[in-house]
Amino acid sequence: MELSKILVAAGLAVSVGLGVAGPVSAGAEKVLRLAHLNKNDPFDNATGAMVTVFKNLVESGTNGSVKVELFPSGQLGKDAEVLQQIKAGVVQSGIHSTGGMASIYPLIGALDVPFAFPNISATYAVFDGPFGDRLAASIGDKTGLHVLGFGDSGGFFNFTNSKRPIKTLADFEGMKIRTMGLDTHKTLVASLGGQPAGIAWSEVYTALQTGVADGQMNPVPIIAFAKFNEVQKYLTLSKHLFTPYVWVMNKDFWDSLDDSEKEVVGYAARSAIVAGRGISRIIEASERGLPALAKDLEVYSLPESERAKFQAAALPAVKEVIISTFGAEGEDMMNAYLAAIKDAGN
Repeated sequence: MELSKILVAAGLAVSVGLGVAGPVSAGAEKVLRLAHLNKNDPFDNATGAMVTVFKNLVESGTNGSVKVELFPSGQLGKDAEVLQQIKAGVVQSGIHSTGGMASIYPLIGALDVPFAFPNISATYAVFDGPFGDRLAASIGDKTGLHVLGFGDSGGFFNFTNSKRPIKTLADFEGMKIRTMGLDTHKTLVASLGGQPAGIAWSEVYTALQTGVADGQMNPVPIIAFAKFNEVQKYLTLSKHLFTPYVWVMNKDFWDSLDDSEKEVVGYAARSAIVAGRGISRIIEASERGLPALAKDLEVYSLPESERAKFQAAALPAVKEVIISTFGAEGEDMMNAYLAAIKDAGN
């Protein structure tokens, strides 16, 4: 039996014994199992910072009536597997990528609009504001999960490649760019003149090393973490996509908390998200991020005048995919997202 299945079975037995999947008796200690895909080290990654801050604030703020148990590094399985465990009440909470969320909430793909944000601070305003509330309500309605908030998964996506600097649309012509297996991402690359190559994450380094792909796109911290600077020559700071972490909680567990505990869990999550954003920006700006990459890669920041041309080429094509995939509901969500971004930039 796989480790994740063993842990799930053990978790089921414990949850039945403690009653955490359903109502919890007054005065009983409430165990909140929180899963994420990275290390627990708060100085290593955004979710490590988030869960560390959250655990401290929740346990101290509730005087121990809510105990937080952390399950890092994908111990309980992949994103999609853990989300099913949260829905079942085996695990109470998790911080998930948009790719994982798409397994239970496909409409998250309506956020894949390219070259939309003017700067990173605008992402905070959008996901902490009315649009974030709307998205959380939609996720709750369709999945039955309670949304605690939206975190920073590393910042904006940028392009790297081994062929030539990407400074204009013409530089993209014929470039083989690795993407995730998402139609929106493939369409983005194709609309810019490149050739999208759907390659599994575990194979990306080798694909770049051998020339199966010329380049890829990811946030700066992930580019550094994956050591793509060893097999790439050029980094273009295009800031073309932003994908948040989605932090969810089992609804029955949330409802089992009293008003005071809900207040603590809510502000703890908001504080933890701020901490995660801070760590992402620090990693980006430190020797673990862009300064280190700049020692090996030729770095070019795409000026706004050129980004506007990239957006003009990519946005209509990606919009069409979103509308064809998600229909009127997807179009409405996408337009609300773009309106919120515009307001955040003013």
